[in-house]
Amino acid sequence: MSIFERYAPFIQDFIYQNDWESLRAIQVAAGDAIFHTDENVLLSASTASGKTEAAFFPILTLFSENPPTSVGAIYIGPLKALINDQFLRLNDLCAEADIPVWHWHGDVSQSHKAKMMKHPSGILQITPESLEAMLLHKHAAITKLFHDLRFIVIDEVHSLMRGDRGGQTICLIERLCRMAGVNPRRIGLSATIGDLEATGKFLAAGTGRGTVIPRIQSKGVRWRLSMEHFYVQDRQAAEDNPPAQALPELAPKTDTAPDDADPGMGYIFEHTRGKKCLIFVNSREECEAVTTTLRQYCEVKHEPDRFLIHHGNLSSAYRETAEEAMKDEDSFLTTVTTATLELGIDIGRLERAFQIDAPFTVSSFLQRMGRTGRRDLPPEMWFVMREEPPEPRALLPTTIPWKLLQGIALVQVYLEERWVEPPRLDRLPYSLLYHQTMCTLASCGELTPAALASRVLTLSYFHRVSQEDFKLLLRHLLEIDHIERTETGGLIVGIAGERLTSSYKFYAVFQENEEYTVRWNSQELGTIVQPPPAGEKIAIAGHVWVVEEVDHQRHTVYCEQVKGKVPAYFGECPGDIHTKVLERMRLVLQEQKSYPYLMKNAVSRLQLARHVARNSGVTEEPLICLGGDMWCLFPWLGSYAFLAMERFLKCRCAGALKLTGLAPSRPYFIQFKMQADKRTFFRVLLEQERKPLDPMELVYPNEVPVFEKYDEYLPEELVKKGFACGVLGIDEMRERIRGWEMFA
Repeated sequence: MSIFERYAPFIQDFIYQNDWESLRAIQVAAGDAIFHTDENVLLSASTASGKTEAAFFPILTLFSENPPTSVGAIYIGPLKALINDQFLRLNDLCAEADIPVWHWHGDVSQSHKAKMMKHPSGILQITPESLEAMLLHKHAAITKLFHDLRFIVIDEVHSLMRGDRGGQTICLIERLCRMAGVNPRRIGLSATIGDLEATGKFLAAGTGRGTVIPRIQSKGVRWRLSMEHFYVQDRQAAEDNPPAQALPELAPKTDTAPDDADPGMGYIFEHTRGKKCLIFVNSREECEAVTTTLRQYCEVKHEPDRFLIHHGNLSSAYRETAEEAMKDEDSFLTTVTTATLELGIDIGRLERAFQIDAPFTVSSFLQRMGRTGRRDLPPEMWFVMREEPPEPRALLPTTIPWKLLQGIALVQVYLEERWVEPPRLDRLPYSLLYHQTMCTLASCGELTPAALASRVLTLSYFHRVSQEDFKLLLRHLLEIDHIERTETGGLIVGIAGERLTSSYKFYAVFQENEEYTVRWNSQELGTIVQPPPAGEKIAIAGHVWVVEEVDHQRHTVYCEQVKGKVPAYFGECPGDIHTKVLERMRLVLQEQKSYPYLMKNAVSRLQLARHVARNSGVTEEPLICLGGDMWCLFPWLGSYAFLAMERFLKCRCAGALKLTGLAPSRPYFIQFKMQADKRTFFRVLLEQERKPLDPMELVYPNEVPVFEKYDEYLPEELVKKGFACGVLGIDEMRERIRGWEMFA
């Protein structure tokens, strides 16, 4: 029997109604794995390849044949918008078979949630944070809700694998299954997984099952890719240094931008006209600035505003307005966005995506590229690299176009090797350990220390955490009143812990700043941090507002809209770049090959950078004298190994080398003053590397490197250990130093 024939009749009807001529390879493979094995399943295929249907067609078939007596499947999505989108897609399909679909997150009405609590059935779509809230506040109802749970589908599984949020998701699944007495199969979906085997193990943690990973031979996809470079002012690179070969223009200039426009912004303004596009940026601040600029250009040219905005600090009303407008097939609107529209929300047929500067990861590049090219069009992305023109007397490292090199490297490592960042599963997640300890106590009530340890330390994500570490944590939590001991020797949540766990913000393990809601008349615009005093201006929702009043007690800012431009601020936005990308950046400078997607200015800027690199020897030797006693080290290491190198120099080598004024530009280069010569520098590094190194040495005296959301509630010893042994890339750093032996 074919997979199509195995599907329930209502699914076959759905396929006919949608004029599908055949099932896709991923759907056949998923059907085979779900129908014919009892294993977990990992489905990895390109964006818009039908992964969601691939997972749910067999699940719904099985449910129609043998309806579950509780919620039968949980779909965990990383974003509310993704859940809303999938809810609409699944609802139509399931209505035919009378299988309910419920969605559950902060923006869903209480009446919808109450119905699900009364009649637990079908499919529940939920975020990790809402699932945490459910385990905390509906603890007694978990068995009733999930006693016949058969499947847990984790969408965009790659987005959960590089930090505490993924660990939290696995812990939540294990806790729920223990409470409900079930062992459902897990199905992971993703378009961009770097290490399928490691992801399969992560997915299967604690289930006692293996993971089936169908290998799908994807058809070659032709990309439309371009990368252009702009100085934000003055002459462009190609004007001063025309490329050796003649390059065709990617698209005719329409000259619609204002005369004095920022060249990069003007380029985007021109080439989004009459098209439906996304513009990706790497921070919420930049998202606001770019939207404000492009809207001002519309105003100057007396054109209607055609730019929308979408990021995590906007109110749900603003986000959903942008999502709905983009779904309109006849609209020619462009949305400026952060990673919030990177994942698989269906926003219809997009003609092209723009990326301002380089994203941090290959995974992000592929996700963003995959947002376009639906409905049989090729994926299309235009990179726009912007930098201040180098000053005539600028020092060497600042004359190198790092973002341009990073963009080329991200593209090349994927084109040449199909490489994507592997998951980071070897951390020491003490912040998450605190969170899950408090959640367990808050939901279960009094537990003996031994019972608490058996519930928390047996969660598979904490395999590197020792009993001694856990005892240390519990002693500290007793001292700070986050937990307290009862007369019978049990543990309960303490007064200080109660304040924390009763807040809705406790459900999330990702870092949040203290946020203020911004209001204009009856509208909620979104949230900001560190609001300025009354009379000052702020940027949010793509407009500028003057602050009329700040209510610190209610965390609310009241404002009025005005014209103008000001920077927005939402909190820090660090990037995480892999060593593989830095090494490919170095090769970009070394090799003489051209890349067909580079446009005229980008070709000229790269030629200039290669000329500088050749003359300075920066790609051949890692240490360059900038003049006098000023030096610059180019380690070509990713973010966490670079951080380890920086600390190794300060803690182990600074004294012997008389090294001062160390100024890193992470993760590209480290400038410093040094009294020693080049050979001595490498000799000292090698001598120190050969000595035993306790990672705790790389934590500065009196430093408590708070890195994750709940680190502030941990004993200092665990914060330092988690940072030194779980964050710093010490092994990679040591390997790099050993590779410099020829220079000693």
